[in-house]
Amino acid sequence: MNVYVWRHNKTYHSHSMINEPCVQSHFYLDALAIVAANNLEEALAKLAEQNAGWRIEDLRELTPKVYDLDVPQVIFTEVRGSIAE
Repeated sequence: MNVYVWRHNKTYHSHSMINEPCVQSHFYLDALAIVAANNLEEALAKLAEQNAGWRIEDLRELTPKVYDLDVPQVIFTEVRGSIAE
C-alpha cells in the first residue's frame, strides 16, 4: 500500500501559465489530495469516485509524491508563521 500526494498551488498563477494543469473544478489557490492505494491508477480512481471536483486528466500531468507504507518515514510536517530564534 502506498500514499499518493498531489499538491498544486496557483497562488502566483498568471496568463503566461495558461497550459498549467488545473486539478480541481472549484476555484482554489492551493489544492492537496492524499490517497492511500495499491497503485497510481487505483489512487486516481478513488479520487474520481469521490466526485468532489478533482480533474483526473490534469492530475495525470503531475507526478505525485509516493510514500511506501512498508518503509518507516516522515510523511508530513508543517510549520507556519514560525520565527527562528
